[in-house]
Order: sequence, then C-alpha cells, then structure tokens
Amino acid sequence: MLENSSILITGGTGSFGHSFVPMTLEKYNPRRLVIYSRDEMKQWEMAKLYGDDERVRFFIGDVRDKDRLTRALNSIDYVVHAAATKIVPTAEYNPFECVKTNVNGAMNLVDACIDQGVKRVVALSTDKASSPANLYGATKLASDKLFIAGNSYAGEADTRFSVVRYGNVMGSRGSVIPFFLSLIKKGELPITDERMTRFMITLEQGVDLVWKAFEDSVGGEIYVKKIPSMNITDIARAVGPEAKQKIIGIRPGEKLHEQMIAPEDAPYTYEYEDYYKILPAIHNWSLDPSRINNGKLVDPDFTYCSDNNADWMTVETLREWIAANLEKIGKV
Repeated sequence: MLENSSILITGGTGSFGHSFVPMTLEKYNPRRLVIYSRDEMKQWEMAKLYGDDERVRFFIGDVRDKDRLTRALNSIDYVVHAAATKIVPTAEYNPFECVKTNVNGAMNLVDACIDQGVKRVVALSTDKASSPANLYGATKLASDKLFIAGNSYAGEADTRFSVVRYGNVMGSRGSVIPFFLSLIKKGELPITDERMTRFMITLEQGVDLVWKAFEDSVGGEIYVKKIPSMNITDIARAVGPEAKQKIIGIRPGEKLHEQMIAPEDAPYTYEYEDYYKILPAIHNWSLDPSRINNGKLVDPDFTYCSDNNADWMTVETLREWIAANLEKIGKV
C-alpha cells in the first residue's frame, strides 16, 4: 500500500518519527516522506541523518495552522498524525495550549486531509485517552473522536481515518527508563507509588501497528497492540538493581494504572492474534463485517489495563533490552 507513495508525518521529529521514517523508507521505499513539524533545530538535526536522500523532505509548520497544513498536504497519499502536547504536568499547567494543539490541531488536520484528497490517515493516541483522568487524556479522547467522526464528515470523499493507541514507549525521550538511568549515580530512584503498573511497548512495535492500521482499516477503528505490563518497582530494579527506591507520591493528573480499553468500549471491541480493535459506535459501524474482519467479540465486562494484563515483562527481559539499546535510549 505504501510503496511509491507520498507520506506525511506530523510531529515527525519526535520519538515516533525517528523510528517510523527509517523503517518505512527501508520497507516500503515511498516516493516522498515529509516530516512536518514546528521545531527548525530538530528538523536540521534530523536532516543530517538522511544526507542527500531525495525521498525525505522537511516542512516547517504547526498543526494549529490550517493553511500551512493544507499546503503541506498537497499530493500526499498517507498521513501519520504524531504531533501532540503530551507531557501530563505541562498540559495541566498550560491547558489552553494543550487544547490548541491536540483538539484544534486534530480538527485542522481532518479538514485539510479531506480537502486535499488524502487517502488514509492514522492518528496516534494514548492509554490516557481511555477513561481520562487528566487534561492530556481528555484532549486525546476528543482527538480520537474527531478522527473517528471524520469518516462520516468526509461525505463522498475517499479520505479514511483510523487511530492507534498504545502506552509507555520503552526508552523514548522523557519516559521513565531514561529518567531512571539519569539518576543511577545518585543511588536513589523516585517511585510515585509502589502499586503503579505500566504497559511496555517498543517504538518498532508502534510503527508496526501504524502499518497494520493503514493496511486493515476501513475507517474509524482504534487499534490496540497486545503488549506486556510491568510494575514500576520492577522497572526500577531492572535499571538500577542496587539503587534505593524512594516513594514520592503520584504527580497531578497521573494514573496508577494504564488503561487502553474501557468497559464502555467492550461491546464494540474485537480480538485478533496480536491486537484488539475498537470499532466505532456511531452509524452501526461496529456491526460492519468488513470492519470486524473475522475478529472475536470480547466479553461484555472486558477491560484492557496494565494491572489486569495476562502478559508481564520480567526484570531480566527489560534489563536485556536496556543493554541492547543503551546507546539510543532517551536520545529521541
């Protein structure tokens, strides 16, 4: 599907973009891959990684600017929407800015993609959008709803929208593993709550899920990867086995456990070999055989949370992953 196509990724200089771009170039050899973001320094640094590769283009712009988006999307076939204000405390203290990017930006992208005849759009979501407890989660829930409804809003246009949702990305910039690694020399690691659990997914798995959404989606689906969980204290043990663990309390807006599928989603959720798919509740799309595509409807009381997960990552497995990826952890 993506071979010899034109692809644009918003927020493409972030952690996801740094994995999506090289992996997609290698697997699909697109005609053009456009990184759309607002930080010129990050674009300049990223451009050095690709030298004279004419397939890779850079476009300065903000998802808040609909006119700029419309220009950037000219002749684009596929879009990955990764741009977001996503640091929980930052969103709590800067709510207007979070809404402008995560909600208004999503509306701008839906409109611009329809107007420019983009074929498929996959938006990145987060566990925090499921039963949100903070502003970031609430804005991403709104964003998810906008992209789902975009399939109806498009009318006779061929543009189709879907969403992928996943939790803590292992080793990404600003996440817990590089944070703990930066504190090892102090001999003490801060633990918000010893009961806290988190889903664990690699950036490569996140990219695979986006590719799956492009290949499989009819429009309006939310894809959720099956991934293992870990307790926060075990993550700390994997990073610093000799370090003391100090309980500091949960930050404003932070959840004790990550949830990716809420009980309210169960009537519309189908299970597959290595992922779940939440179908749209609107227009009876959840009953559409082409969207169900041989999936198995989950139990009526089903939830997918990091504390009730059947799959758990061991301390040894995480320690091996850290050793194998140490040079790139926290870099992007």
